Amino acid sequence: MRHGWEGVVLKLLRGKDFTFTVTGAEQVTERYRRVHFTDGGLLAATGVHPTMWVRLWFDNAGKPHQRAYTLVDPDPGAGTFSLEFALHDGCASDWSGKAQPGDTIEATVQGTGFEVPDPLPERMLVIGDPASLPAINSLLAVAPKVPATIWFETTHATDRDLPFRIEDHHDLRTVPRPELVEGVQAELPKLIDDPAAAYVWIACDTVTTRTLTAYVQKDLAVPKDRVKALGYWRP
Repeated sequence: MRHGWEGVVLKLLRGKDFTFTVTGAEQVTERYRRVHFTDGGLLAATGVHPTMWVRLWFDNAGKPHQRAYTLVDPDPGAGTFSLEFALHDGCASDWSGKAQPGDTIEATVQGTGFEVPDPLPERMLVIGDPASLPAINSLLAVAPKVPATIWFETTHATDRDLPFRIEDHHDLRTVPRPELVEGVQAELPKLIDDPAAAYVWIACDTVTTRTLTAYVQKDLAVPKDRVKALGYWRP
């Protein structure tokens, strides 16, 4: 598949292309699906870091369409990993629902990166939704003993049954989508004593992410280097 102008840009930015092969799939909930892959040499070539993501290329009515997904349980020795799909209308969801062992899909790695917060915060403050759940789980594993408060945006009742990898010292707060921004703004200040020592991680849709990032940096005075924010999808 030709990747169009986006593919050209990624090549100029030294993106690396790989082909993944499906080995299996499982329906986690009605609206969430996990697909297993062999990596086509990805992990040996690039290594692995927390919240690592790749761009998959889908055919959208004859045009290339790319979407980013976080690696789940990457195993460099075996050359395997999984990807999790929050299901909705679209070519990526359609592809994941039909994926069978032996199917292949093209991917590009470019732009991914993560730095462990230094110093580690006393509590991680995390805001996300079903699309960013794999990254949330990966983030929590970075510092497994550090407490965390997670505001998790839900749209459907089954969102509460998603595969959260949380422990007793993780405070998971599920919030209906229309109430997320207001809820975070009401509760987050109570958990930040020293803005310079806080660590806030935000990964929702682009509008929500921008709104909350501006609030955290301007209203709560959390330094830019203590905020990690990325819009995962466009509403």
